[in-house]
Amino acid sequence: MSTPGNITTNDKGHGHNRVSPIGPQSKMAFEKSKVITPGGSMRGATFFAPQAPYALRGEGAWVTDADGRRLFDCNNNMFSLIHGHAFQPVVDALHKVIDAGTAFGLPTTAEIDLAEELCRRAPRLEQVRFVNSGTEAVMFAIKAARAITGRPAIAKFEGAYHGAYDCVEVSLDPTPANWGDTEPLGVAHDAGTPAGVVNDTVVLRLNDVDGSRRLLEANGARLACVVFDPVTSRAGMVPPTETFRDMLQNTCRQLGILLVLDEVISFRFGYGGSHSVFGLEPDLVALGKMIGGGLPVGAIAGPAHHMAVFDHTKAKPLVSLGGTFSANPLTMVAGTAALRAFDAQAVERLNALGSTLRQNLNEAFKKDRIPAQVTGFGSLFRLHPFTSPITDYRSCYPSAIQKAALSKIQFKLLGEGLLLTQYCAGALSTAMSRSDINDLAEAIVLATKSVFIESPWS
Repeated sequence: MSTPGNITTNDKGHGHNRVSPIGPQSKMAFEKSKVITPGGSMRGATFFAPQAPYALRGEGAWVTDADGRRLFDCNNNMFSLIHGHAFQPVVDALHKVIDAGTAFGLPTTAEIDLAEELCRRAPRLEQVRFVNSGTEAVMFAIKAARAITGRPAIAKFEGAYHGAYDCVEVSLDPTPANWGDTEPLGVAHDAGTPAGVVNDTVVLRLNDVDGSRRLLEANGARLACVVFDPVTSRAGMVPPTETFRDMLQNTCRQLGILLVLDEVISFRFGYGGSHSVFGLEPDLVALGKMIGGGLPVGAIAGPAHHMAVFDHTKAKPLVSLGGTFSANPLTMVAGTAALRAFDAQAVERLNALGSTLRQNLNEAFKKDRIPAQVTGFGSLFRLHPFTSPITDYRSCYPSAIQKAALSKIQFKLLGEGLLLTQYCAGALSTAMSRSDINDLAEAIVLATKSVFIESPWS
């Protein structure tokens, strides 16, 4: 990883920052924003205490902030930039169409190109409808499942994030005080969530084969679908076991419950998406993030007989699906360029970098006796300040001291010129090299060790 201009380098090649992680221009921008924006941030996910730096531009694996400081970017706009910033094929594709107009009240051939690219990669995805975000994709997949089955309720997993839709926010972040003992309790995420929404959301625990089967069987007659992200960050970023996957697939089939796979993030795991990697046959798939090439996007895809609920050509469809900017040509050409560049070889290379990073980190933590571990899958990773096994949301849940440690580590890494999410998770991009990964691992180990020495958490 090349060294930013305002970071010195020691004899081991690791950067040490001369300045504060937050420069005066970013501080000034934040003060202005607090006047006109609740909390001073347009997106809660981009805020961390005391504040985040403001981005000015990006190139490849680097983002430059408002004070001219370069940061090695493992956030990649919440895991959406599979090729990093300003990926040239995407930039070129946008230049070719932007002068002709940004959106129309008519279809364009660009939407066909991206839909064909998705269907070509994953045979299970026979048809596609585009929307503007992963939240919308999940929302419409649920609406489709309800229309197909005639059932009102859904099931989801404890700690799983599926966007800002009332029912999928249930039990997004429960605590030991309210998550239930013998089986998970539904916990409203936002104030004012109707009780009926919580009652119509069955909460499951990842990798709990017997408990999840029991809840699905008890509620099967009213469940339209199970919404499932196979590697969700808040549930530890650990994959489902084969036994659990088989139980989930088979139980859904037996009970007539549709399996809705949330691949908004996890589509990156394989050329044909995560369902191809894990051997699942979802009834509907929600997509987003990387398939837009860095522009706003979402998609619902699946077998044609399920996607027929959106067909508006003969009469009123079972599910109406609109969106003023859905399938706009800018997103479509950007997404097509990004996907075509993310071929099978690129997927394999990026996943290998992820495996190397996680292995290097866990070996170093063990060698240096640092009570920490890194989990993840494919090109994703997440740091945990403890060593006990992680199988689901509850076993991933950090104590107050551990949460504080993660915040310190994340901010210390920012000071070293490395950008992770506020939970110390990250996503690799194709713009990164093996050398970058080695430097990244060294930086994370040093920051974690430093924080542990300053304030031990175990």
